[in-house]
Amino acid sequence: MLAQEPRGKWQDYARRAQVVGAVLIILLTVLAYLPALSGKFIWDDDSWTTGIVGLLKDSHGLYSIWCQPTALQQYYPLSGTTFWLDYHLWGFHPLPYHVENLLLHIVSALLFWALLRRLQIPGAWLGGALFALHPVMVESVAWITERKNVLSLALYLGALLAYLRFAQGAASGQCPVTRTDSIRPRVTCHGSLFYFLAFVLFAGALLAKATAFSLPAVILVIGWWQRGRLQWRRDILPTLPFFVTSIGFCLGTAWLEKNHVGAKGAEWMLTFPERCLIAGRVFWFYLGKLVWPEPLCFVYPRWQVNTGIWWQWLYPLTALAAVGVLWWQRNRIGRGPLAAVLIYVGTLFPVLGFMNAYFMKYSFVCDHWVYLSSLGLIALGVGLVGRIAERLHSPELVKGFGAVVLVVLGLLTWRQCGIYADIETLWRDTLVKNPGAWLAHNNLAIVLGKQGKTQEEIEHYREAVRLQPNSPEVHNDLALALVQQGKFDEAIGHYEQALRLKPDYAAAWHNLGLALAQQGKFDEATACWKQALQLNPEFPEVQYNWGVALEQMGRKDDAIGHYEQALRLKPDYVEARDNLGSALLATGRIQEAIASYKEAVKIRPKSAEAHNNLAIALLQQNEIAEAIKQYEEAVQLKPDYPEAQNGLAWQLATLGPTEGGDPVRALTLARRACELTHNNDVNCLDTLAVAYAANGRFNDAIATTQTAIALARSSGQTELLQPMEARLELYRGRHAYPPPADATNSRNL
Repeated sequence: MLAQEPRGKWQDYARRAQVVGAVLIILLTVLAYLPALSGKFIWDDDSWTTGIVGLLKDSHGLYSIWCQPTALQQYYPLSGTTFWLDYHLWGFHPLPYHVENLLLHIVSALLFWALLRRLQIPGAWLGGALFALHPVMVESVAWITERKNVLSLALYLGALLAYLRFAQGAASGQCPVTRTDSIRPRVTCHGSLFYFLAFVLFAGALLAKATAFSLPAVILVIGWWQRGRLQWRRDILPTLPFFVTSIGFCLGTAWLEKNHVGAKGAEWMLTFPERCLIAGRVFWFYLGKLVWPEPLCFVYPRWQVNTGIWWQWLYPLTALAAVGVLWWQRNRIGRGPLAAVLIYVGTLFPVLGFMNAYFMKYSFVCDHWVYLSSLGLIALGVGLVGRIAERLHSPELVKGFGAVVLVVLGLLTWRQCGIYADIETLWRDTLVKNPGAWLAHNNLAIVLGKQGKTQEEIEHYREAVRLQPNSPEVHNDLALALVQQGKFDEAIGHYEQALRLKPDYAAAWHNLGLALAQQGKFDEATACWKQALQLNPEFPEVQYNWGVALEQMGRKDDAIGHYEQALRLKPDYVEARDNLGSALLATGRIQEAIASYKEAVKIRPKSAEAHNNLAIALLQQNEIAEAIKQYEEAVQLKPDYPEAQNGLAWQLATLGPTEGGDPVRALTLARRACELTHNNDVNCLDTLAVAYAANGRFNDAIATTQTAIALARSSGQTELLQPMEARLELYRGRHAYPPPADATNSRNL
């Protein structure tokens, strides 16, 4: 007889094959997602990153993330904590955020593979690879804000594996056996440990995203699939703590989605029959995208639901019929197909249409909603392929099928990742696939406005209004763009339309007030701002702009009060700090002005304007050396900032050598300031003349001063004439400014 290979050797081969398979999945997934790694922050990412700096910058913010349910967009504090850590590790560089999302996705794919192996589903490796490379998953991985999805699923699958390990030990009636060597086994009781681990991971998954709610129900479905029945003590009783936790968290999340996120209003006023139509269509929509993922769109068209159209009822009726047939045939074809479909439907339930989700305002479906739910159908698909291969006695069929499908899916994923390169690419791709996406038109217009493409910006805003005339937000955004073009009357009309549609729209009241103030209608603007504050007392921008308007009217003391109110509401409001400093300086409260400017510099140390303003205030206290330091910082931060160039040039030109003067550099700075202002700024020309004189070039100083005087007269800046004419006489007498006997370097004689 031939000697048999030792069993351990075959186990080693199997382990090596698993390692090789895991490495291949990782490499293929990384390659497929490479285009996503260079992507920037896109829509809604600011809600978790750049827009919540106040929460991310210190431990108090971390406390708020966990202890204040409305601190974040949604109460997902574990996801928020990962963003808090990211901010402290690498600020707002997008690459690490993308890498983390991808790593979590890979972990989920490997855990899914391990889960299918534990459940003894044929082709388990193929299931993990399909999930890793399927392009429907791209939205969850490439969109930074969907860290919630990828983190939650990794914890969810870890919890499910831990629970199944616990259930296996409980079913055997003894503790799991751990082999310490090849001869003697050592029995250790870890059942309670795995149960506790499963619960902790499940709680973490819920705190990352509420879609993990389905875990206890999935556990019961798996138990029914394996044994055909459920037992109270063995199956149901251990899951009760999971169900209680799940239901409590879901109720809280649903309340926040409606009352904090804003999932209420006309877009969600749907009858139960209409919601049934939506649910049926959602069922088939995602199934179709998993089978044939083309085309994929960031915002799909929002279906027109009509219970009076007979064919729309085919969606829910055929979905129910499919489930009924699987139940009827369960003894013939097995319980697996029905179990997979039940898991698919159950995990999808929150977004089937029976509950309000904010994104339903734009579409009833989106790719990241099927991230978790896809697992049931993928498991069913690879199981069917595996069974077919077994019946045909052709195990190579699975490998051949996998090779073809995975290459196709990988290429589609690579292409899909490209649309997440930046926000403009995302919205333009959306409009190619869904020209009626008013959200894409509106948000693309915002991007174009920041690029200075005003004409194209207005066109997209108008198209958004045409597609969604009953959206107050769209009218408000169009009005903002029209104000930038000076079309105040048309803008005011759109603000008023926004307020007719939504009378409690505080932002529109604020913006209407701004438009009226720019027309000099301060009384009407004030009435609008009062209304905005009545609707939202915690509105710092209203206080700030009210202060700006009062300053323009010469009421600086009143303006100071509004700036202080703005800072009470938003302590890191650097523009309010700057303006408060200017108002305090103008009213002679120099020390308070300096304190305000220093706080502005502390809040935003890389603000050239803040450093420049602090320098001006310091000069009022004759702290010249410190003022020069602030000017230097401003010039370094913003080399094309003429005010800072001019201020520093004046100091260097008018100070003596022992005081830090530098006539040569002053001349360079003054010339640059004049270039930046196109030789059309009286103060810059005056400084240039002073610098010429400091370098002994009196003829140039005389000519430049004469130009400055002529410009001051033509522009009505008559208050500047007398000091410049006095300096002109100094230059004619071959004297620099200030004269040697004069100890001050003030701009006035």
